[in-house]
Amino acid sequence: MTRFHKFALAATLALSALGCQDPVDKAAKARIFSPEDPPKVVASAAEKLPPEDVADNPRVARRILSMDAAEVTERLGPHAYKATVSYEWTGAPGTVTTRLTETRTFRAGPGGVVGDFHGVLENSRDQGLEVMRVGGKVYARNRYGTFRQRLRDRGMAERSRAELTGAIRDVDTLFRGRIQLSPQGTVTHEGRTAWRYNVALGPEGDTGVAPQVLPAILEPKGGRDATTQRRLAFFENRTPKSLSGEVLVDSTTSVVLKVRLDGRITVPANDAGGAAELRMVLDSALSEIGQDPQLQPPQDFLPDVDKPQGIADALDRFGIPRNKPEDANKAPGAASPADEPADEEGN
Repeated sequence: MTRFHKFALAATLALSALGCQDPVDKAAKARIFSPEDPPKVVASAAEKLPPEDVADNPRVARRILSMDAAEVTERLGPHAYKATVSYEWTGAPGTVTTRLTETRTFRAGPGGVVGDFHGVLENSRDQGLEVMRVGGKVYARNRYGTFRQRLRDRGMAERSRAELTGAIRDVDTLFRGRIQLSPQGTVTHEGRTAWRYNVALGPEGDTGVAPQVLPAILEPKGGRDATTQRRLAFFENRTPKSLSGEVLVDSTTSVVLKVRLDGRITVPANDAGGAAELRMVLDSALSEIGQDPQLQPPQDFLPDVDKPQGIADALDRFGIPRNKPEDANKAPGAASPADEPADEEGN
């Protein structure tokens, strides 16, 4: 190496060293090579939520009562969940009472937020669904259908997991966040120490729930149908009348272990219909805490497909030939290339 080349190399190294001292460059490198932030659920699971503060701190109470299934799994590990929710509608005197009962079962495997799980929803009207995730692959079906692998329904499994295990959150929402808890000491559930709280209907006011700002509802050209009017009238005019029960909160993880709620909501008479009352009863509990359910994928399932063929698929099933796109502009009676005799010389 000549003297000139040695001088050029030294100058280059010196300039590189000076460039590394630039604080902007150093900050950029720190961002690029810093470890990836953990998922939001993992960060939430690390938050300390003292269960003894539930009765006096609305924010802590809401966090615990609305805790997502993914965070529960991060805090508690593998477990089983079962909830029964019954709805009983009563209208004006002499009207028929409408009843519906839901059963929700859920099993969470190890692995936290990205772990395996299996959830089933059934009701007394012979409806339901089943969703499972095993080894990162998702399968779903309705109550009597065949499992189908879901490769591109991003977030579908996580949403189903949250809905299946969110019974207490649903009740709390319907009662406008007015679940009021009063401490009654500690008990033992599934071998774990839990804080026991009595439930009552609390006053309106600061419930620890942030107000939601939603866009205005779009009005259809022909007006709302009767079912939609009744549904909106219920949510706008519902008035919680009573609520009782108990809640058990794990002293170590602040996870709700068991719930018993019994409440009533009234709706006054309005343009959408007469006065009505809804009674809701919720029974839920966690069990098999720390036990790996050893979930396995379904033995028989349908592959994921881009789009059902619809009418074309039905034609193929019954052996009825269907026109191809290239035949659409062909003159009537004209033979298609496949029907023409092949050239004897193969040209």
